[in-house]
Amino acid sequence: MSDSANNLIHVYFMPGMAANPSIFEFIELPEDQFKIHWLTWLIPAKNESMQDYAKRLIENIHHENIVLIGVSFGGVIVQEIAKYIKVRRLIIISSVKCRDELPKKMKFASKTGVYKILPIGLLDYIDHLEKIAVNDYLKKRAKLYRQYLSIRDKYYLSWAIQNMVNWDCSTINPEIIHIHGDKDIVFPIKYINDAIVVKGGTHVMIINRFRWFNTHLPELILKGKEAVENNPKIVKI
Repeated sequence: MSDSANNLIHVYFMPGMAANPSIFEFIELPEDQFKIHWLTWLIPAKNESMQDYAKRLIENIHHENIVLIGVSFGGVIVQEIAKYIKVRRLIIISSVKCRDELPKKMKFASKTGVYKILPIGLLDYIDHLEKIAVNDYLKKRAKLYRQYLSIRDKYYLSWAIQNMVNWDCSTINPEIIHIHGDKDIVFPIKYINDAIVVKGGTHVMIINRFRWFNTHLPELILKGKEAVENNPKIVKI
């Protein structure tokens, strides 16, 4: 292995709930500095805790002092992973850092247990949407859903929803870098604190605002929060 290969920073990406790693297909980092790796969802064991699940995912991480980047529920998972391994940088996108940042509807679902009766046939819905699509917008939306949301296992979906709405984080990692869109309707910006704001960014901005990430991720990885202080184009709340 060459010296340059030995000096590469290994960056592991975790997709959002039910999503496959192709949501990162447009993310590009300078190849002379970084090596990208995609993590994929595992099917949870029966009654598996999020902590044990995170430990199983660590088995698919083959480098030390890595950068961990997670989107949405994947952002929650990488925070759990970072409790057990040393990371060079921890970055979450379109996600939350603690229970206080969850929207009221998720807190309500947790308190009442209503999440237990939610329909979880996500891919069945996508199949139906494809069949009834009558215009180009719906057809395009159905195609995107099918392309990126491919985890069909209903036990996984039930487990993921339960662990998302019931996530209990006692301490926020002070070094975490949080990137959030001001148009996110899943985790509204009004509940989010101490985050880098992407103007016009939605919950799926990792796909449709990939140029922002390709521009700013290298600096954020290398300099951490110092990059936010020194770059006026990176706006923070």
